[in-house]
Amino acid sequence: MRTIRFALMGFGNVGKAFAKLLIRKHEEIRSLYDCDVIITAVTTNSKGNIYKPEGIHLQLILDDLESAGRFSPARCTEKSSMEILETGEYDCVVELSPLNIHTGQPATDYIRTAMERGRHAITANKGPIAWHYRELKELAEARGIGFYHETVVMDGTPVFNLAEHTLKMTKITRVEGILNTTTNYILEEMAKGIAMDEIMARGREMGFVEADPAMDIEGYDAAAKVTALLNVLMDADITPDMVHRKGIEDITYDDVRDAASRGKKIKLLCRGFRDAEGKVTAIVGPEEVDMTDMYASISGTTSVVSITTDLMKKISIIEHDPEIEQTAYGVYGDMLRVIKEILG
Repeated sequence: MRTIRFALMGFGNVGKAFAKLLIRKHEEIRSLYDCDVIITAVTTNSKGNIYKPEGIHLQLILDDLESAGRFSPARCTEKSSMEILETGEYDCVVELSPLNIHTGQPATDYIRTAMERGRHAITANKGPIAWHYRELKELAEARGIGFYHETVVMDGTPVFNLAEHTLKMTKITRVEGILNTTTNYILEEMAKGIAMDEIMARGREMGFVEADPAMDIEGYDAAAKVTALLNVLMDADITPDMVHRKGIEDITYDDVRDAASRGKKIKLLCRGFRDAEGKVTAIVGPEEVDMTDMYASISGTTSVVSITTDLMKKISIIEHDPEIEQTAYGVYGDMLRVIKEILG
């Protein structure tokens, strides 16, 4: 039975949820694919790094985090993430490190290093797709390896798989939607008249509002997401700083009430389209939409993306109130693609 080895760069909430899913599905993978899957490396910024070519016992390191908040020193290595990527044994890197929304680093360097060794790559990090997608895609093609990233925009919702596998020979001309759940939640709660302090406190309790929500409120996260969509779906080759960006930081309760009095809702919308000259333009900003519009029905932490094509016209995908398991499944689905590619 063949063994396929994965190295995890990052082990936050997504990494832990992915590990739990892999434990649960391990025997099913062995049975279905006639191969064994092992994790040979797990690296983090603050919990320690582990490297075991023979395979890491995932439940033990999950237990470490539950009891001590970091990996047991007895399991850890002095090797850095980059040293493991440069010399370690693995068939695929799974890049789950924290997002740097302004540069896409060090995640891009992690992926590039693995690819240059001929290793497959999976990422749940939107940074590399928003800042360096074309370079990484071309490197993967040159090395004949897989490069998968289903989770970077809408958790495990199969947006990229839909376009790649079921919209063949169509031309995507426009992408739009509500992609940032934090701002959508805030605007929905403002419409109910709830105080901002309470809105933010509830959001933090539910786990999707950051301690510093500026990246969401000022539209940076949405800009990175629409950039990633346009780079993959429309070969835009743009970066987040090229997006015409405006967040919801200046939206007031009066704005929300006034819109409602006219039968409208305010939503932070992302839009991208190609003009007659072939240039792709990306816009993020608050807009008023009619109460009868589909986007007005997108509530709470739900998100939606609409793809317009020449042959299939407009298709919309809605992700309802995602939890961390959906993101973990997106990574897991990409892992299954790598397994199939390796096994041929």
